[in-house]
Amino acid sequence: MRILQTPPRYPPAVGGVENAVAGLTRGLVGLGHEVAVLCANEPVSAKVEVLEGVRVRRLPYVGKVANTNVTPGLPIAILREEFDLLHTHLPTPWSADWSAIAAAAKRKPLVLTYYNDIVGEGPFEGIARLYNRTGLRLLLRLAKKITVIQPEYRNSPHLRGLEEKVEVIPVGVDLARFRPEGAAADGRTLFFLSLLDRHHRYKGLEDLLSALVAVKEEVGDVKLLVGGGGELLDHYRRASARLGLEEAVQFLGFVPEEMVAKYYNRCDIFILPSTSRAQEGFGMVALEAMACGRPVICTGIVGVAEEVERVGAGLVVEAGKPEVLAEAIARLLQSGPEAQRMGAAGRRLVEERYGWRKVAERFEGLYEGLVG
Repeated sequence: MRILQTPPRYPPAVGGVENAVAGLTRGLVGLGHEVAVLCANEPVSAKVEVLEGVRVRRLPYVGKVANTNVTPGLPIAILREEFDLLHTHLPTPWSADWSAIAAAAKRKPLVLTYYNDIVGEGPFEGIARLYNRTGLRLLLRLAKKITVIQPEYRNSPHLRGLEEKVEVIPVGVDLARFRPEGAAADGRTLFFLSLLDRHHRYKGLEDLLSALVAVKEEVGDVKLLVGGGGELLDHYRRASARLGLEEAVQFLGFVPEEMVAKYYNRCDIFILPSTSRAQEGFGMVALEAMACGRPVICTGIVGVAEEVERVGAGLVVEAGKPEVLAEAIARLLQSGPEAQRMGAAGRRLVEERYGWRKVAERFEGLYEGLVG
Protein backbone atom coordinates (compact mmCIF):
# COMPACT_ATOMS: atom_id res chain seq x y z
CA MET A 1 0.00 0.00 0.00
CA ARG A 2 1.19 3.52 -0.81
CA ILE A 3 0.60 5.75 2.21
CA LEU A 4 1.13 9.51 2.30
CA GLN A 5 1.57 11.15 5.71
CA THR A 6 1.19 14.93 6.13
CA PRO A 7 2.32 15.94 9.62
CA PRO A 8 3.20 19.59 10.30
CA ARG A 9 6.89 18.68 10.72
CA TYR A 10 9.04 15.56 10.84
CA PRO A 11 12.29 14.71 12.64
CA PRO A 12 14.76 16.22 13.24
CA ALA A 13 11.88 18.48 14.35
CA VAL A 14 11.06 17.79 17.99
CA GLY A 15 7.56 17.30 19.34
CA GLY A 16 4.92 14.75 20.26
CA VAL A 17 3.17 14.62 16.89
CA GLU A 18 6.49 14.61 15.04
CA ASN A 19 7.76 11.67 17.09
CA ALA A 20 4.46 9.81 16.80
CA VAL A 21 4.39 10.10 13.01
CA ALA A 22 8.03 9.02 12.76
CA GLY A 23 7.38 5.94 14.88
CA LEU A 24 4.28 5.02 12.90
CA THR A 25 5.91 5.48 9.49
CA ARG A 26 8.85 3.29 10.48
CA GLY A 27 6.42 0.66 11.69
CA LEU A 28 4.48 0.77 8.43
CA VAL A 29 7.66 0.43 6.39
CA GLY A 30 8.54 -2.58 8.52
CA LEU A 31 5.21 -4.13 7.50
CA GLY A 32 6.12 -3.74 3.83
CA HIS A 33 4.27 -0.54 2.90
CA GLU A 34 5.55 2.36 0.78
CA VAL A 35 5.41 5.48 2.95
CA ALA A 36 6.03 9.10 1.99
CA VAL A 37 5.92 12.23 4.13
CA LEU A 38 5.16 15.83 3.12
CA CYS A 39 5.86 18.43 5.79
CA ALA A 40 7.33 21.87 6.51
CA ASN A 41 11.09 22.31 6.36
CA GLU A 42 11.54 23.20 10.03
CA PRO A 43 14.23 23.02 11.26
CA VAL A 44 15.96 23.52 7.91
CA SER A 45 17.02 20.10 6.66
CA ALA A 46 17.43 18.22 3.40
CA LYS A 47 14.53 19.03 1.08
CA VAL A 48 14.23 15.40 0.02
CA GLU A 49 15.71 12.38 1.74
CA VAL A 50 14.97 8.80 2.70
CA LEU A 51 15.01 8.13 6.45
CA GLU A 52 14.78 4.50 7.53
CA GLY A 53 12.84 3.62 4.41
CA VAL A 54 10.51 6.66 4.57
CA ARG A 55 10.69 9.17 1.70
CA VAL A 56 10.52 12.64 3.27
CA ARG A 57 9.93 15.81 1.27
CA ARG A 58 10.14 19.08 3.20
CA LEU A 59 8.44 22.21 1.87
CA PRO A 60 9.26 25.91 2.42
CA TYR A 61 6.98 27.78 4.78
CA VAL A 62 6.25 31.50 5.00
CA GLY A 63 5.44 31.76 8.69
CA LYS A 64 3.46 30.15 11.46
CA VAL A 65 -0.01 30.67 12.86
CA ALA A 66 0.08 29.43 16.45
CA ASN A 67 2.09 26.21 16.07
CA THR A 68 1.13 25.58 12.44
CA ASN A 69 3.57 26.12 9.56
CA VAL A 70 2.02 27.82 6.53
CA THR A 71 3.34 25.90 3.52
CA PRO A 72 1.87 27.42 0.31
CA GLY A 73 3.21 24.58 -1.83
CA LEU A 74 1.48 21.81 0.11
CA PRO A 75 -1.76 21.50 -1.94
CA ILE A 76 0.09 21.12 -5.25
CA ALA A 77 2.66 18.79 -3.68
CA ILE A 78 -0.10 16.47 -2.46
CA LEU A 79 -1.84 16.49 -5.84
CA ARG A 80 1.43 15.44 -7.50
CA GLU A 81 1.92 12.47 -5.18
CA GLU A 82 0.74 8.98 -6.05
CA PHE A 83 -0.84 7.29 -3.04
CA ASP A 84 -3.60 4.90 -2.05
CA LEU A 85 -4.44 6.63 1.22
CA LEU A 86 -3.62 9.92 2.93
CA HIS A 87 -3.15 10.16 6.70
CA THR A 88 -3.07 13.63 8.23
CA HIS A 89 -2.83 14.96 11.77
CA LEU A 90 -4.57 17.57 13.93
CA PRO A 91 -4.17 20.06 15.81
CA THR A 92 -2.31 21.75 12.95
CA PRO A 93 -5.13 23.00 10.71
CA TRP A 94 -3.25 24.17 7.60
CA SER A 95 -1.68 20.83 6.76
CA ALA A 96 -4.75 18.85 7.82
CA ASP A 97 -7.26 21.01 5.91
CA TRP A 98 -5.35 21.03 2.64
CA SER A 99 -4.74 17.30 2.97
CA ALA A 100 -8.49 16.73 3.23
CA ILE A 101 -9.24 18.89 0.19
CA ALA A 102 -6.48 17.30 -1.92
CA ALA A 103 -7.49 13.76 -0.92
CA ALA A 104 -11.07 14.53 -1.93
CA ALA A 105 -9.88 15.96 -5.25
CA LYS A 106 -7.92 12.76 -5.95
CA ARG A 107 -10.77 10.60 -4.63
CA LYS A 108 -8.54 8.91 -2.09
CA PRO A 109 -9.53 8.02 1.47
CA LEU A 110 -8.42 10.32 4.27
CA VAL A 111 -7.52 9.22 7.80
CA LEU A 112 -7.30 11.93 10.43
CA THR A 113 -5.58 11.45 13.77
CA TYR A 114 -7.17 13.83 16.28
CA TYR A 115 -4.57 14.34 19.01
CA ASN A 116 -6.41 17.00 20.97
CA ASP A 117 -8.85 19.88 20.68
CA ILE A 118 -7.75 23.16 19.13
CA VAL A 119 -7.74 25.94 21.71
CA GLY A 120 -6.21 29.39 21.71
CA GLU A 121 -5.03 31.95 24.21
CA GLY A 122 -5.40 35.70 24.00
CA PRO A 123 -6.01 36.87 20.41
CA PHE A 124 -5.92 33.28 19.15
CA GLU A 125 -8.88 32.18 21.27
CA GLY A 126 -11.40 33.74 18.90
CA ILE A 127 -9.58 32.33 15.87
CA ALA A 128 -9.68 28.84 17.39
CA ARG A 129 -13.42 29.10 18.07
CA LEU A 130 -14.07 30.30 14.52
CA TYR A 131 -12.02 27.44 13.04
CA ASN A 132 -13.81 24.87 15.20
CA ARG A 133 -17.15 26.09 13.84
CA THR A 134 -16.05 26.13 10.19
CA GLY A 135 -12.88 24.47 8.91
CA LEU A 136 -12.83 21.72 11.51
CA ARG A 137 -16.37 20.64 10.66
CA LEU A 138 -15.47 20.31 6.98
CA LEU A 139 -12.29 18.39 7.82
CA LEU A 140 -14.14 15.94 10.05
CA ARG A 141 -16.80 15.44 7.38
CA LEU A 142 -14.21 14.68 4.69
CA ALA A 143 -12.27 12.17 6.81
CA LYS A 144 -13.25 8.55 6.20
CA LYS A 145 -11.86 7.54 9.58
CA ILE A 146 -10.87 9.56 12.64
CA THR A 147 -8.49 8.07 15.16
CA VAL A 148 -8.08 9.41 18.67
CA ILE A 149 -5.15 8.50 20.89
CA GLN A 150 -7.08 8.08 24.12
CA PRO A 151 -10.67 6.99 24.84
CA GLU A 152 -11.49 10.28 26.57
CA TYR A 153 -11.30 12.14 23.26
CA ARG A 154 -14.26 10.23 21.89
CA ASN A 155 -16.25 12.55 24.15
CA SER A 156 -14.95 15.74 22.54
CA PRO A 157 -17.90 17.97 21.63
CA HIS A 158 -16.34 18.43 18.20
CA LEU A 159 -16.65 14.69 17.48
CA ARG A 160 -20.28 14.41 18.58
CA GLY A 161 -22.33 12.56 15.98
CA LEU A 162 -19.26 11.01 14.35
CA GLU A 163 -19.04 7.91 16.54
CA GLU A 164 -19.10 5.49 13.58
CA LYS A 165 -15.98 7.14 12.16
CA VAL A 166 -13.97 7.27 15.39
CA GLU A 167 -11.54 4.59 16.50
CA VAL A 168 -9.09 4.63 19.42
CA ILE A 169 -5.50 3.82 18.44
CA PRO A 170 -2.80 4.99 20.87
CA VAL A 171 0.64 6.27 20.07
CA GLY A 172 3.56 3.90 20.55
CA VAL A 173 7.13 3.79 21.74
CA ASP A 174 10.40 2.51 20.27
CA LEU A 175 11.14 -0.42 22.58
CA ALA A 176 14.70 -0.86 21.32
CA ARG A 177 15.66 2.76 21.79
CA PHE A 178 13.84 3.30 25.08
CA ARG A 179 14.83 0.49 27.40
CA PRO A 180 16.32 0.07 30.86
CA GLU A 181 20.07 0.54 30.66
CA GLY A 182 20.94 -0.32 34.24
CA ALA A 183 22.20 3.22 34.83
CA ALA A 184 22.53 3.90 38.54
CA ALA A 185 20.04 6.52 39.72
CA ASP A 186 20.91 8.24 42.98
CA GLY A 187 17.55 8.08 44.71
CA ARG A 188 16.88 11.82 44.49
CA THR A 189 16.62 12.75 40.80
CA LEU A 190 13.44 13.82 39.02
CA PHE A 191 13.12 14.41 35.28
CA PHE A 192 10.72 16.62 33.31
CA LEU A 193 10.84 16.89 29.51
CA SER A 194 8.89 19.23 27.23
CA LEU A 195 9.23 22.09 24.81
CA LEU A 196 9.39 25.22 26.94
CA ASP A 197 7.24 27.53 24.85
CA ARG A 198 3.84 29.15 25.21
CA HIS A 199 2.17 26.31 23.31
CA HIS A 200 3.29 23.83 25.99
CA ARG A 201 2.66 25.68 29.24
CA TYR A 202 -0.05 23.12 29.90
CA LYS A 203 2.67 20.54 30.59
CA GLY A 204 2.68 21.91 34.14
CA LEU A 205 6.28 22.89 34.85
CA GLU A 206 5.16 25.81 37.02
CA ASP A 207 3.18 23.41 39.23
CA LEU A 208 6.19 21.12 39.43
CA LEU A 209 8.49 23.93 40.54
CA SER A 210 5.98 24.93 43.24
CA ALA A 211 5.73 21.32 44.39
CA LEU A 212 9.50 21.01 44.55
CA VAL A 213 9.66 23.62 47.33
CA ALA A 214 7.57 21.35 49.58
CA VAL A 215 9.49 18.24 48.50
CA LYS A 216 12.77 19.86 49.54
CA GLU A 217 11.35 20.66 52.94
CA GLU A 218 10.30 17.05 53.50
CA VAL A 219 13.08 14.97 51.96
CA GLY A 220 15.94 17.45 51.80
CA ASP A 221 18.31 16.66 48.97
CA VAL A 222 16.45 16.46 45.65
CA LYS A 223 17.39 17.32 42.06
CA LEU A 224 15.06 18.20 39.20
CA LEU A 225 16.39 17.92 35.65
CA VAL A 226 14.35 20.01 33.20
CA GLY A 227 14.87 19.01 29.59
CA GLY A 228 13.77 21.18 26.69
CA GLY A 229 14.38 24.56 25.12
CA GLY A 230 12.09 27.31 23.96
CA GLU A 231 11.05 30.92 24.38
CA LEU A 232 10.03 30.41 28.03
CA LEU A 233 13.29 28.87 29.22
CA ASP A 234 14.44 32.10 30.90
CA HIS A 235 10.97 32.58 32.37
CA TYR A 236 11.22 29.21 34.13
CA ARG A 237 14.77 29.94 35.25
CA ARG A 238 13.57 33.14 36.90
CA ALA A 239 10.62 31.33 38.49
CA SER A 240 13.00 28.73 39.89
CA ALA A 241 15.23 31.44 41.35
CA ARG A 242 12.28 33.24 42.96
CA LEU A 243 11.36 30.00 44.70
CA GLY A 244 14.90 29.52 45.98
CA LEU A 245 15.48 26.43 43.84
CA GLU A 246 18.71 27.43 42.05
CA GLU A 247 20.64 24.50 43.54
CA ALA A 248 17.78 22.01 43.14
CA VAL A 249 16.88 22.58 39.46
CA GLN A 250 19.14 22.04 36.47
CA PHE A 251 17.88 23.35 33.13
CA LEU A 252 19.40 21.15 30.45
CA GLY A 253 18.12 23.10 27.45
CA PHE A 254 17.47 21.20 24.25
CA VAL A 255 18.15 17.49 24.75
CA PRO A 256 19.50 15.76 21.60
CA GLU A 257 17.54 12.69 20.55
CA GLU A 258 20.45 10.38 21.32
CA MET A 259 20.50 11.62 24.91
CA VAL A 260 16.80 11.41 25.78
CA ALA A 261 16.82 7.75 26.81
CA LYS A 262 19.96 8.32 28.88
CA TYR A 263 18.23 11.02 30.92
CA TYR A 264 15.23 8.79 31.50
CA ASN A 265 17.58 6.14 32.82
CA ARG A 266 19.44 8.60 35.04
CA CYS A 267 16.32 9.68 36.90
CA ASP A 268 14.44 8.03 39.73
CA ILE A 269 11.00 9.40 38.79
CA PHE A 270 9.63 10.97 35.63
CA ILE A 271 7.06 13.74 36.18
CA LEU A 272 4.32 14.86 33.76
CA PRO A 273 1.97 17.25 35.64
CA SER A 274 -0.14 18.38 32.67
CA THR A 275 -2.90 20.87 33.43
CA SER A 276 -5.15 21.08 30.33
CA ARG A 277 -7.32 18.18 29.22
CA ALA A 278 -8.13 20.00 25.98
CA GLN A 279 -4.44 20.30 25.03
CA GLU A 280 -2.78 17.20 26.46
CA GLY A 281 -2.86 14.31 24.04
CA PHE A 282 -1.43 11.04 25.25
CA GLY A 283 1.79 11.82 27.05
CA MET A 284 4.37 10.07 24.87
CA VAL A 285 7.15 11.09 27.23
CA ALA A 286 5.46 9.10 30.00
CA LEU A 287 5.46 6.04 27.73
CA GLU A 288 9.14 6.54 26.96
CA ALA A 289 9.99 6.82 30.65
CA MET A 290 8.05 3.64 31.42
CA ALA A 291 9.83 1.86 28.57
CA CYS A 292 13.07 2.77 30.36
CA GLY A 293 11.77 1.14 33.53
CA ARG A 294 11.15 4.37 35.42
CA PRO A 295 8.07 5.08 37.57
CA VAL A 296 6.01 8.05 36.49
CA ILE A 297 3.91 10.60 38.32
CA CYS A 298 1.32 12.23 36.08
CA THR A 299 -2.00 13.98 36.35
CA GLY A 300 -5.25 12.23 35.55
CA ILE A 301 -5.72 14.09 32.28
CA VAL A 302 -2.67 12.45 30.67
CA GLY A 303 -3.86 9.86 28.16
CA VAL A 304 -1.95 6.96 29.66
CA ALA A 305 -2.88 7.83 33.27
CA GLU A 306 -5.60 5.21 33.58
CA GLU A 307 -3.20 2.42 32.67
CA VAL A 308 -0.44 3.83 34.87
CA GLU A 309 -2.86 3.47 37.74
CA ARG A 310 -4.24 0.10 36.64
CA VAL A 311 -0.91 -1.69 36.40
CA GLY A 312 0.81 0.21 39.19
CA ALA A 313 3.42 1.90 36.98
CA GLY A 314 3.41 5.11 39.01
CA LEU A 315 1.11 7.56 40.74
CA VAL A 316 -1.72 9.64 39.28
CA VAL A 317 -2.55 12.97 40.92
CA GLU A 318 -5.13 15.70 40.47
CA ALA A 319 -4.13 18.39 37.99
CA GLY A 320 -3.40 21.90 39.22
CA LYS A 321 -2.66 20.84 42.82
CA PRO A 322 1.08 21.35 43.52
CA GLU A 323 0.65 20.24 47.13
CA VAL A 324 -0.77 16.87 46.04
CA LEU A 325 2.00 16.50 43.48
CA ALA A 326 4.57 17.21 46.20
CA GLU A 327 3.13 14.46 48.41
CA ALA A 328 3.34 11.93 45.58
CA ILE A 329 6.95 12.86 44.75
CA ALA A 330 8.04 12.67 48.39
CA ARG A 331 6.32 9.30 48.80
CA LEU A 332 8.13 7.69 45.88
CA LEU A 333 11.51 9.23 46.70
CA GLN A 334 11.24 7.62 50.15
CA SER A 335 10.04 4.18 49.01
CA GLY A 336 12.78 2.61 46.92
CA PRO A 337 11.31 -0.92 46.51
CA GLU A 338 7.87 0.42 45.59
CA ALA A 339 9.34 2.72 42.95
CA GLN A 340 11.36 -0.15 41.49
CA ARG A 341 8.25 -2.34 41.24
CA MET A 342 6.42 0.49 39.50
CA GLY A 343 9.23 0.90 36.97
CA ALA A 344 9.17 -2.81 36.13
CA ALA A 345 5.37 -2.72 35.76
CA GLY A 346 5.64 0.18 33.34
CA ARG A 347 8.12 -1.65 31.15
CA ARG A 348 5.85 -4.71 31.01
CA LEU A 349 2.92 -2.51 30.01
CA VAL A 350 4.65 -0.87 27.06
CA GLU A 351 6.02 -4.20 25.86
CA GLU A 352 2.52 -5.68 25.88
CA ARG A 353 0.62 -2.81 24.27
CA TYR A 354 2.68 0.06 22.95
CA GLY A 355 5.46 -1.15 20.68
CA TRP A 356 5.30 0.71 17.37
CA ARG A 357 4.91 -2.50 15.38
CA LYS A 358 1.69 -3.35 17.24
CA VAL A 359 0.38 0.18 16.75
CA ALA A 360 1.31 0.09 13.05
CA GLU A 361 -0.54 -3.22 12.64
CA ARG A 362 -3.69 -1.61 14.01
CA PHE A 363 -3.38 1.25 11.52
CA GLU A 364 -2.69 -1.25 8.76
CA GLY A 365 -5.99 -2.96 9.48
CA LEU A 366 -7.81 0.36 9.46
CA TYR A 367 -6.18 1.40 6.18
CA GLU A 368 -7.00 -1.91 4.50
CA GLY A 369 -10.65 -1.48 5.40
CA LEU A 370 -10.66 1.81 3.50
CA VAL A 371 -8.52 0.89 0.49
CA GLY A 372 -9.97 -2.59 0.24
